[in-house]
Amino acid sequence: MKFGVVVFPGSNCDEDMVYVLKNILGQQVVKLWHKDHNLQGVDMIVLPGGFSYGDYLRSGAIAKFSPIMNEVTEFAKKGGYVLGVCNGFQILCEAQLLPGTLIHNTSHRFICKNQFIVADNNVSPINASIPLDRVLNIPIAHGEGCYYADVETIKEIEDNAQVLFRYCNPEGHITEDANPNGSVNNIAGVTNRHRNVFGMMPHPERAADEELGNTDGRLIFESLLNHMMANV
Repeated sequence: MKFGVVVFPGSNCDEDMVYVLKNILGQQVVKLWHKDHNLQGVDMIVLPGGFSYGDYLRSGAIAKFSPIMNEVTEFAKKGGYVLGVCNGFQILCEAQLLPGTLIHNTSHRFICKNQFIVADNNVSPINASIPLDRVLNIPIAHGEGCYYADVETIKEIEDNAQVLFRYCNPEGHITEDANPNGSVNNIAGVTNRHRNVFGMMPHPERAADEELGNTDGRLIFESLLNHMMANV
């Protein structure tokens, strides 16, 4: 499969994402500059983490106006797969490709640590291959990672099984104490109605290399790949 990793001014996880997709998973990868209009025939677009445009105004608010986002939006509307991680998730919410928004952590502090999450269901490509009783240990690093939406939107995404992952404790229990940033219902990631756009705050690319002693994140990428290759 061919992946396109978008690079915005301020992106700092793009090389990590490229490394995992190319060197660990053996996929073809191209970088897409934020001013590009040519998606180079990619099968999936990834918006990596970082601080696009310095997170001025609020995270992702300026990046949504980048020329490349016109192409990303059209790509998604045609059913193309799009993944946003951390700042990429924030951008997708700002661009209204995903429901809800990301606001300041309730602690008002930047949080950088390993965090346990569990797949909420197996109905989206990104979590379809992950056992529901498998607790994943995935790093988080954000200051605005608190997922928020109004009551009606939360009900809709819950009813439609659009929640991808939830923060949990080591035993897989979804508790208030296991919520690192105050996200509504411990939500760590969501998808759109058509299940082709995915966003998550945890960084699976930081837990995909055996050299790091943790490959839980690879399961997330492999779930996506399994679905994509089965539908080629």
